[in-house]
Order: sequence, then structure tokens, then C-alpha cells
Amino acid sequence: MKTKVQALMRKESFFPSWLGVFINPFYFARLGLANAMKRYSKSLNGRLLDVGCGTKPYRSLFVVDEYVGLDIASESSRKRGIADYFYDGNIFPFPAQEFDAVLCNQVLEHVFNPNEFLGEISRVMKPGAKMVLTVPFIWDEHEQPYDYARYSSFGLKVLLERNGFRILKQEKLGADVSTLFQLTNAYLYKISEQWNTHIRLLFTLFVMGLVNLTGLVARYIFPKNPDLFLDHVVLVEKTT
Repeated sequence: MKTKVQALMRKESFFPSWLGVFINPFYFARLGLANAMKRYSKSLNGRLLDVGCGTKPYRSLFVVDEYVGLDIASESSRKRGIADYFYDGNIFPFPAQEFDAVLCNQVLEHVFNPNEFLGEISRVMKPGAKMVLTVPFIWDEHEQPYDYARYSSFGLKVLLERNGFRILKQEKLGADVSTLFQLTNAYLYKISEQWNTHIRLLFTLFVMGLVNLTGLVARYIFPKNPDLFLDHVVLVEKTT
């Protein structure tokens, strides 16, 4: 029973359904990322490197020859035991031109040396290989103190092009009024972190759930705003 509940919570955390409206404080952000991963996963094939793989939440969406997870070497990542390889924050443990595709999901904001990081990704990609990269545009500070940057669409484009990538597609996720409701729940989540577990559960179900429900209705009433959004997703190709 406990295992089934844990599996359900994990699914609703990364692939929220109607149930996620009531139990996932990050409903809009995670739904946008899950739908993006479903769309973009078809663009990657061959031998794939998941950079900053974490728990590999989107692994099941990628039909590839080999799925290799790489994570920063830390006590928590090694204890998790999911990554296939670890690196020191500078050099990836692979020879040049090893991979046909790269996934880099919500990692770039935690990188203090983005040019070196993207250069290392490019080094291990074969010529013409593709990468799907997501990174927040608007989000609160998280995983402190390892949260270093946010990028505008223009800044992200220039950064990628300067490091040898050609933009094939660039998309803004959550570019509508639901962003305001997502930020409201992100605020409520943080201020309730230290509360009693049972009170917090009720607060999530009834208060944050109501915020999500209102956001779902509001996004169909108010017009989109391409200047205010939650996340970037880009598909790029290595040019050199």
C-alpha cells in the first residue's frame, strides 16, 4: 500500500493529472514541463546523455538506444544511486563526440559557469547531435545556495549560439495568467514548509487546490502574455 501511494505521488509530482490539481503545489509548472518533454522527446534518438539527471523523471518518454544519466558528484546524488556517472562540476567523464543526443532539464540555473558547462556538453556531442534544454525564467530561489541565474529568451539564445549550438525551436512554457497562480502556490508552499504535517496536507488540498482550480479557469478567460512565463524549452543542434 505504501509503495503504491509513493508511486502515485511521484507520478503526480512530474506528470500531474486531475488529482495533481489538489496535491501538487507546482501543478502548472510540472504540467508544462511534462507536456514539453512528451513533445520534444521524439526529437532525440541514438545514445542519449541526461545531464543533471536527478531521479530521471522523464526517462520513460525517450525511445533511444541507450539512456545515460550524469549528475554532479555530491553526497545526496550518490546516496540516491540513480545516476550512471558523476562529474566534478567541470569535466564530464566521457571522451569527445560520444553522444547522439543530450537532455538538460532544469539544470542551467544551477550552473555558475554556463559557458564552460555548455562547452563541455558540446564536446561530448557528435556533430549534428541535438539537445533539449529547459530552464526557468520566473521561479523562486531553490536548492539554495546553488541557484545562480535566470535567462531571458534573448540571453539564452545568445548563450547557446556562442557555444556552438543552432536554435531549431524555442518555446515559452506557461505564457498566460496561470503563471501568477503558480507563483502564488510556490509562495504558499514555502511559507507552509515548517507547519504540522496534517495541517499542511489540508492546506494543500483546500487552499492550494483552490488556487490551481482558479488558475485553470482564469487561463481560459484572460489572454496570453508572451513576456511573462515560467520556463524556456529549446531544441538545438550542435553546429561544430
